[in-house]
Amino acid sequence: MQPVFVFCITFATYKYMNMEKETRQTLPDSQLERLTTSAVEELKRLIAIPSVSRDEKAAADEVEAFMKAMSLDVKRKNNNVWAVSPHYDEGRPTVLLNAHIDTVKPVATWTRDPFTPSTDSEGRLYGLGSNDCGGGLMSLLQTFGYFVNVPERCCYNLVYLASAEEEVSGRDGIESVLPLLPHIDVAIVGEPTGMQPAIAEKGLMVIDAVAHGKSGHAARNEGVNAIYKALDDISWIRGYAFEKVSDLLGPTKMTVTIINAGTQHNVVPDECRYTIDVRSNEHYTNQEIFDIIQKHVGSTLKARSFRLGSSRIEMSHPLIKRCLERGLKPYGSPTLSDQALMHFPSFKLGPGESARSHSADEFIHPDEMRNAIDTYIYLLSEAE
Repeated sequence: MQPVFVFCITFATYKYMNMEKETRQTLPDSQLERLTTSAVEELKRLIAIPSVSRDEKAAADEVEAFMKAMSLDVKRKNNNVWAVSPHYDEGRPTVLLNAHIDTVKPVATWTRDPFTPSTDSEGRLYGLGSNDCGGGLMSLLQTFGYFVNVPERCCYNLVYLASAEEEVSGRDGIESVLPLLPHIDVAIVGEPTGMQPAIAEKGLMVIDAVAHGKSGHAARNEGVNAIYKALDDISWIRGYAFEKVSDLLGPTKMTVTIINAGTQHNVVPDECRYTIDVRSNEHYTNQEIFDIIQKHVGSTLKARSFRLGSSRIEMSHPLIKRCLERGLKPYGSPTLSDQALMHFPSFKLGPGESARSHSADEFIHPDEMRNAIDTYIYLLSEAE
């Protein structure tokens, strides 16, 4: 079987107020308007269905029903819903278009009902998950549906996947579905990137550390203070610089974010627990980073997972070249997505702005989705 291109879509914020007018539109206005309207109306329905991670069933039911209404051959595992193009040809590469259904919990500072879709005078559509990642989810689905109807325009096999548990990197999300899909060559992830291609993404590893001492009475010179031992290790973590620096992602970064020790004021603590947040660039695997840290500290370390590695796609990849032809500007992303679970080339490209994600009064503008659909179709179409 020939390799498959995978497009995973997550929501990227597009600066619709500053849309570049010189970009040539791919589709006629009437056709693009129809696709955009369908995407926006379905997004409104999804906003009204709470879909916090691991509780996405109702939203997955809605997406499944909508895809069936588009006459797609829909498949499902848990709360992940997907379809393979009926024109699949093993002689061509395959692209997976993927974005996630789930959302984070709404923060307390929302001034609108996060589960009631609403618009303002500028046409912005508000609602939880509108930007992250509903805009990308629906824009990719309309792109997929377009090429199902006009397969002669597309260079690739296409697979569309609406996945679950992205916000918690859950094992019942995309990781559980990838073995069921055709071989994947490349993925486009629809996270909000302002419709600029994020061709590299930092990985994540969380390490739980324990510094060991010996208890004793604080009034006497007894025991070994585990806090002081932890401080020595934390000082090394704070000052250490990994040698390999990425031109897109910068250095691999370690941050101690949680610390806990002691039982009462007059007892020398025999244990100090702390947590290390590690953000890796593409030059190191999480296992390599863990081994380096373990070599230099005395604390006992345990990584919660090595699964969420950094990723990067080469500038020479045909889809990235196509992005450049479109006038898009590649960059490196510090935020984590389902790319971390993909063991094949991938990049993020989606409507919306990353800064809106996980924030109160999250929104997407229909023009952002309109531009996304047109751009996706351009990238996947036969070059003129």
